[in-house]
Amino acid sequence: MNKQKQYRNSSNRYIYRILVSILISMRPKQWSKNLLVFFALLFSIQESWDVQIWSSVESMLINSILAFFVFSIVSGAIYLINDVLDYEKDRVHPSKSIRPVASGRLSKSIAQIATLAFLIPAIIAAFIINMNFGWIIVGYVALMISYSMVLKNYVLVDCFAITAGFVLRAIAGATVVDVPISLWLYLCTGLGALVIALAKRRSELTNSGDKAQLQRSNLKSYSLKLIDNVAILTIFATVIAYTAYTFTAPNLPDNKLMTLTIPMVVYGLLRYAYLVHFKSLGESPEDLLLSDKHLFMTVVIWIASTALILILFR
Repeated sequence: MNKQKQYRNSSNRYIYRILVSILISMRPKQWSKNLLVFFALLFSIQESWDVQIWSSVESMLINSILAFFVFSIVSGAIYLINDVLDYEKDRVHPSKSIRPVASGRLSKSIAQIATLAFLIPAIIAAFIINMNFGWIIVGYVALMISYSMVLKNYVLVDCFAITAGFVLRAIAGATVVDVPISLWLYLCTGLGALVIALAKRRSELTNSGDKAQLQRSNLKSYSLKLIDNVAILTIFATVIAYTAYTFTAPNLPDNKLMTLTIPMVVYGLLRYAYLVHFKSLGESPEDLLLSDKHLFMTVVIWIASTALILILFR
């Protein structure tokens, strides 16, 4: 009996370790990127509030929450795929080497099984929520697998692939709440995502040193000068696009109060650039956002100000 109890306890501990390793590999911290699906709800709340106050808003909120969870599960499964494909490169990375797959705590075969176990039900759920949302998820999966296998090996193409993933999140958010969103919002989302992608490559290049090519093969094609020049252009374009959005978007209040949020966006971009250039913190955007109180509060104030303007001046 004691042996059976010990065996059962040992099996339970093993299963627990496997489940924890799978959860860590799915990188819950990075699920914060999927909050982009709520942007469509935020910027369409003016119209929904006018039509059917609570019924409309409640339905849109539920769909947005469901979309967030589906995107989180799908993106987590993609991270599992990425860890399996990048097994050898992650082992020589100072921080990625402690990931469950790279460190050997989670076998590649179990990671692959877990990927299918999460990915297939999530895709089915996406189609149940909304047919178009389902196809967006399929497109996102295809894009990210292509990125993990091929696209990440090409200079700048890898950054644009990451950007496309962010834009798909914004499009998905608009799809599940069934509202048309200004193309300016997609443009601003894409440009902002490109800033993040470039910052990530810059930090990888700066932090990796002599092992840059071992950790990511296309880093040999990057240089700090190239990244900085492209980043400056992208930040400048983001500010112009957001400014134009606040003046011209048809779903914004006519009083142009949204222009008051422009300084917040400018400060947020410049603060992000500062943290990347002087503290080399761009490799993990989600950690950067949560660790820097100035950037975090800027985002919070921007969201709160935008919501208040759209609700009070609808």
